[in-house]
Amino acid sequence: MTDLPMTIGVLVLAYLLGSIPFGLVLSRMAGLGDIRDIGSGNIGATNVLRTGNKFIAALTLLTDAAKGFIAVAIALELLGMSTAYWAGLAALLGHVFPVWLGFKGGKGVAVFIGTSIALSPLPGLSFLTVWLLVALITRRSSLAALIAAISVPLYMFLLGEVYGAAVVGVQVVLVYLAHRENIFRLLSGEEPRIGQSA
Repeated sequence: MTDLPMTIGVLVLAYLLGSIPFGLVLSRMAGLGDIRDIGSGNIGATNVLRTGNKFIAALTLLTDAAKGFIAVAIALELLGMSTAYWAGLAALLGHVFPVWLGFKGGKGVAVFIGTSIALSPLPGLSFLTVWLLVALITRRSSLAALIAAISVPLYMFLLGEVYGAAVVGVQVVLVYLAHRENIFRLLSGEEPRIGQSA
């Protein structure tokens, strides 16, 4: 039987890892000010890029992905795959609703990439391929992310990872909810292309 206190502890740790606002911290360390005061006000890599500092934006992307990956890896090592799926969701919840920032966080794409790669490497890496193709065609980062996110649980399902696909599907729903303003702009044709201002 799984140790319930251990499971709760791992999931809380995953949430806390996910809630670390690397975009905000790194931007301030680089002298870029409060990232929430520019562009979309988001703490993720896309908004950090709007400062013009590509290095900090890339570092934000990597550290956000890493915290999701590490949260899943810890759960996988201590409690196995079934808990690891939920740890991925907990990390994503931490990023989107961080306790330190009044539960107003990022949109979760980088964290989703990290958790997906840790849970199922091929579907996780497929996200990057799909994102790149859609981004090159449409020049819209949000649309690329939304389409790529759906590809992950679908790929997992085709590989027979049915339970994992279902839990990762919940992550996809959360990513879509975090992107609801982007979805409205996409539908109205007002979503900025990559490189444009928010």
